[in-house]
Amino acid sequence: MSNDGGEGRVAAVPDARFTTLAISGAYDHAESAHHIGALSESAHLATAQSFPSMEAMLAATAENGDGWVYTRRGNPTVRLLEHTVAALEGYRVDAAVSATLTATGMGAITLATMPLLSAAAGDKPNIVASLQCYGSTTMVFDKRYGQERGVDVRWVGDPLNVEDWARHIDGETRFLYAEVPSNPTVQLVDIPALSELAREAGIPLIIDATLATPVLMRPLALGADIVVHSLTKAAGASGRSMGGAVIARHGLELRGQPAELSADYAGHLRRGPLRDMGSVISPFNAWTILADIRELRGRVDAMSRTALAVARHLEEHAGVAEVFYPGLESHRSHRIARRDMWLVDSELDGGEAENRFGFLLCFRPAGGVRVAHEVMDRLGLIWRANNLGQVRSTATIPGATTHKQAADADPGRSPVPPDMIRLSIGIEHLEDLVRDLDQALQAR
Repeated sequence: MSNDGGEGRVAAVPDARFTTLAISGAYDHAESAHHIGALSESAHLATAQSFPSMEAMLAATAENGDGWVYTRRGNPTVRLLEHTVAALEGYRVDAAVSATLTATGMGAITLATMPLLSAAAGDKPNIVASLQCYGSTTMVFDKRYGQERGVDVRWVGDPLNVEDWARHIDGETRFLYAEVPSNPTVQLVDIPALSELAREAGIPLIIDATLATPVLMRPLALGADIVVHSLTKAAGASGRSMGGAVIARHGLELRGQPAELSADYAGHLRRGPLRDMGSVISPFNAWTILADIRELRGRVDAMSRTALAVARHLEEHAGVAEVFYPGLESHRSHRIARRDMWLVDSELDGGEAENRFGFLLCFRPAGGVRVAHEVMDRLGLIWRANNLGQVRSTATIPGATTHKQAADADPGRSPVPPDMIRLSIGIEHLEDLVRDLDQALQAR
């Protein structure tokens, strides 16, 4: 495959629908001809490429011709997934979009944010971020950036409070960051309002949209500048591979950064920081995620339907004290979720556009931490595991697992109740999931 810039090249017809893009990506008949007519993408597992001449080698090394040279710099299988992810996240976005891939979702977060924190002498950069985010993200910002690099990390406790965001921004702010919906409390933010704040300040708005996936929300279309994903989750729902993605619109406003970063930020990350730091995705992992991502729309649709039904059931359950799910009217983010979370292309299927609210929900059993642990122990069908977005439903207690480090570092600040159970809904039948939850909640 040509070693081009990854600008969301797709091989399907120009007006292809989302599902067609997910299936076809950048793999067309011409691309197949380069792989002995293979109907599916090939897994290029070699670490390096050979060349027929020194001229060809120099051209590829300079990125002036076809070739991929070395897998840390790029790989044909990885490039196919880059194009597919860029096409899906950039679907119906009126802007050029590029993507670059990393070994994990946390790799994507650090790759997307670290280059923006370079400081000139005397500068003290700061970042403004929602406190409602994944525990490891909190640790990267607080410990790796704050404690180790002197970055001023300004947390927004209530992500729905746009005025609070505005109060934290000043001339040294480098970016705004939010997770939408957040893990685990599934809170949203007002992306269009935050994008206005970012634009006025001349800085990018970065959104982690892992839980929404491009099936339910494309933040670039709402005004965000950079999107990150953990492809380990719903994009790679078989649970066999890890990966991350950074997707960015071209022509960003990046305070104090060179023009090459602004023109094509994701491309710059691929050609420079990612190449140098080496947190690249394995071609094998990219290959398996390519297979998983083909059915992303149908899978997320089904998981979201089931999640809403489970959330409604738990909300009425006598053994449950509280349920967190943006599809419920009781959730603080419900209004914004109804505005921003839609099943992609549903309005083109002969009816009206349909809301979907994702596959993740949380609940607090009545009785506190001890009862929450007992409920977890009684689960039979649902797996006790810390991953989410998989075809198998999983449950964990974030305050004791995924968010424990952040909670231990500052117990009074953590937005995660210690008795909260996080439930990631898979593709099992609704009745079976409800039966398992009922027996876990009712046994005493």
